[in-house]
Amino acid sequence: MSNILVIDDEQGIRTVLKDVFEDEGHQAFLAEDGFKGFRILETDSIDLVILDIWLPNMGGIDVLKRIKEEYPDIEVIIISGHANIKVAVDAVKLGAFDFLEKPLSLDKTITVAENALKMETLKKENRSLKQTLFMEDRIVGSSKEMTDLYNLIEQSSQSDARILIMGDNGTGKELVAREIHRRGKRAAGPFIELNCAAIPDTLIESELFGHEKGAFTDALGRRKGKFELAHKGTLFLDEIGDMSLTTQAKVLRVIQELKFERVGGEESIEVDVRIIAATNKDIEKEIEERRFREDLYFRLNVIPIYVPSLRERIEDLDELVQYFMVRFKRTADNDPRTFSRSAMDILRGYSWPGNIRELKNFIERVNIMSEEKVISPQTVRLNLRILKSSESDEFYKPFTNMKLNEARDKFEREMLILKLADNDNNISRASESLGITPSSLHNKIRKFGIKINRLI
Repeated sequence: MSNILVIDDEQGIRTVLKDVFEDEGHQAFLAEDGFKGFRILETDSIDLVILDIWLPNMGGIDVLKRIKEEYPDIEVIIISGHANIKVAVDAVKLGAFDFLEKPLSLDKTITVAENALKMETLKKENRSLKQTLFMEDRIVGSSKEMTDLYNLIEQSSQSDARILIMGDNGTGKELVAREIHRRGKRAAGPFIELNCAAIPDTLIESELFGHEKGAFTDALGRRKGKFELAHKGTLFLDEIGDMSLTTQAKVLRVIQELKFERVGGEESIEVDVRIIAATNKDIEKEIEERRFREDLYFRLNVIPIYVPSLRERIEDLDELVQYFMVRFKRTADNDPRTFSRSAMDILRGYSWPGNIRELKNFIERVNIMSEEKVISPQTVRLNLRILKSSESDEFYKPFTNMKLNEARDKFEREMLILKLADNDNNISRASESLGITPSSLHNKIRKFGIKINRLI
């Protein structure tokens, strides 16, 4: 049974439609104008609205606009005895499911209403599926770092403030963005994602703002962009640091004005969108090197959120391993398999440069490739080596034709340069991170002929 609201100023129409829909097993709600219709929408769960175009006090088009703004998932069927083709087209453009002329054919009215209710059911199933997908990968961990992150997610989800999520690749920045959306007041709206690093500069404007037919060679029809698709929801701009300066300027303007034109279009489109951006880059350094606009950074960075790497919260490893072992459990196994104590020691000692994504891929591989009930250290070493083989090859390539002493010196020199750079050439901090004394570091700097700007 579905709840159908009929808004029509003719009592005879309301009565007939009520009888027809109740005969079909639905419950009918009746209103003679838009104001009374909205009072019903506020108090009852309505699945479909039958709306007359000509109404007293508030016209049907205005009622339609407001329904689509406040209840975007409810389908609306427009009916009228005095409308022309233009009115019908305008109503459909505004989001009406269909348009029926009076006098109504009851059979056609029932058919169109049933089709609209099927569409509404599909939308509900889609929302449920999205919710399932949101929860398929969830944020896991109970360390202090993660507790702080959960608190930030909860606080930031209650506002519409723009958020900049920072952290290494594979830490789960997208999961954080989705969780903020899921907990916020826009949860019923769309969550639209764009990976700025994956779209060529020539196409990114079309992806963001959409395009009109004929705007460029392959523009065979009108297409909505991510900003438009995210209306009343959240737009997640992943890898924002890889966006070109030209596109950054246009995104900045849209953020400021919340309106834009499609590529090749002149019509100004207004949107209501919450923006969450993410990056694995040091944006302040990018600004210094003139690769990122400072004004855009300040616009995006209203609420900064840092997602810690797996190395920074290694105490969460056991919990993460258990979670992924359950998720990737083979159907033939009664219970998820486990790792031996020695195997877990290896996992704790590994640096996990790929973070949670690498751990997830590793455990999925182990569950596919190993038959062990208790995963052994040998299996862990084998699969970690397989996953990192290409990276290892790159690492060893410069040392292939060197003698041991020569290779050791080259590695030591590169390590010293890296640690000095990480610590702004501060000798005290760099020596502490290397685990040697400042005087030893000075000696090595002289030995390897390393040039630095300042010595402290």
